[in-house]
Amino acid sequence: MTWPHGPLVLAPMAGGPGSPELVAAVSEAGLFGFLPAGYLSATDLESRITAIRARTAAPFGVNVFVPSPDSPLAHTEAMGYAARLAPWAADAGVELGRPSWDDDGYETKVDLLVGNPVPVVSFTFGWPSGHDVERLQDVGSQVWVTINDPAETEWAQELGVDGVVAQGWEAGGHRGGPVDNGEEHLPTAALLAAVRARTELPVLAAGGVMTGQEARALLEGGASAVAFGTAFLGCPEAVLAPVHLHALTHREGTTVTRAFTGRSARALRTTWTDVIGEGAPAAYPHVHHLTAPLRAHGKATGEADLVHLWAGEGHARLRPMPAADLARTLRTEAGF
Repeated sequence: MTWPHGPLVLAPMAGGPGSPELVAAVSEAGLFGFLPAGYLSATDLESRITAIRARTAAPFGVNVFVPSPDSPLAHTEAMGYAARLAPWAADAGVELGRPSWDDDGYETKVDLLVGNPVPVVSFTFGWPSGHDVERLQDVGSQVWVTINDPAETEWAQELGVDGVVAQGWEAGGHRGGPVDNGEEHLPTAALLAAVRARTELPVLAAGGVMTGQEARALLEGGASAVAFGTAFLGCPEAVLAPVHLHALTHREGTTVTRAFTGRSARALRTTWTDVIGEGAPAAYPHVHHLTAPLRAHGKATGEADLVHLWAGEGHARLRPMPAADLARTLRTEAGF
């Protein structure tokens, strides 16, 4: 099995940046774009797939969140975190959300993608069932899963997937692997080497890649493809909140935190990450729902300390320009 598309990839960025306009623009310009299904209903996902196909005939993939089992302990710990956040939310005039569990519409999204196939379906936060892997493969889709630890490679092989996304420690946003133990993981190049030593499956390297030259180095190191995420946050098609876009080039330092969603994710350092959110529980999506109103308020008012400012370690090297121009620039730098 091989990666059948171009070697440069747009990573899925759920929650806003991974818009149909962004995916279509980079796909039309020669990258392979991933549309994030996270936080969307199946109906919204279908509409976005249709919107991309109306803009380009180029292939693209879809990324799906895999739900974790609900846990009474997660709810209890999220409520404890709510008590810590309450005074801060009150000062902002915001009522916190209700900690709750949901499956992000997982089954309906898989059903949609079986009935309306795309070339590649990737999974984040866990593993699809073997049955779901077979259903997607039977309609012509390749199935890929995300890992953060080399030891997870064998699990992926046993599942029968077509490839693995090796997401290194430098990556912005959520850790996409199946285990969130809060520990530091290998950087992208080292993770790629460790995974390649364990499997013949194709590997898509992701995390901290900002230039075509950096992508070329990973391809020469054994990656079948390389993903860019943070690199595209400066593009107008990403529709990033102004407070987030400004912070990417005016704040220094990132950290991996559970403060915003209850799942480890790399963001720019703020008062929330460093003071209030320290020791936030591993309780996703309970914490995500709890903090959503406060984060929405921060976006609307421009208060950076109230926003989940997702960013990879290379954020300071952002190059704001139209997505197609950046895609072509990256291809040229990488020699394609």
